[in-house]
Formats: sequence, C-alpha cells, structure tokens
Amino acid sequence: MTESNALDPEDRKIVTLARSVRARNGVPEGAAVRDETGRTYVAGSVELASLRLSALRTAVAMAVASGAKSLEAAAVVSEAEVLPDEDRAAVADLGGARTPVLLAGPDGVVRLTVSAG
Repeated sequence: MTESNALDPEDRKIVTLARSVRARNGVPEGAAVRDETGRTYVAGSVELASLRLSALRTAVAMAVASGAKSLEAAAVVSEAEVLPDEDRAAVADLGGARTPVLLAGPDGVVRLTVSAG
C-alpha cells in the first residue's frame, strides 16, 4: 500500500483525475495517463453492446489519438485488486515496460504500483 500523500504531486494528480472521472460518470473504473510532455488524458470504462474497453485502455487510446509519443505514468481507480494484463500491455506499448501504473481504490489510496511490462 502506498500513502497517497507520499506520492509525487504529478502522480497524485493523475490518481485524483482518475477518481474524479469514475465518480462523475458513474463508471466502474476511472483512469488517467500522463504523456512525455506532461499532458494528461482521462477516461472511464466503456461498456457498449458492441464495444468494451477498460478505463486504462481508453485513456491510452486517447493519448495516442492526440499525438502522444510516450507515457510517463498511468493510474487506475477501481475496486479491482489487480490490473489485467491487457491494460498493462497497452501502457507498455506506448510508454515502455518500465512505465509505472498505480492502482488505487475508490477512496484514492494507492494499493499497488507495478511496471507496465
């Protein structure tokens, strides 16, 4: 477990953004990623009859569509205890295997930090 107030301010920001989108949109997950220039991309999970995307994969797709060349960090707010391999793979595809991914609970407390790869 990682104390949220012990996080780097930029990492705390993406956790806060992920938590906000989850609450605002009433979705099971919220995610935020930070690109190599410091821009952030925020998304909630997508659940349509024809399309299902996790919040993290949606945020990575938004970063790519906006021209991001790499990622510095990612955060997910969810009730899940682990990050799916597909989510970590999406972050690794853009940011590399060493990109940190933070998993926080709905309360915003980071429970797990892993590398994307």
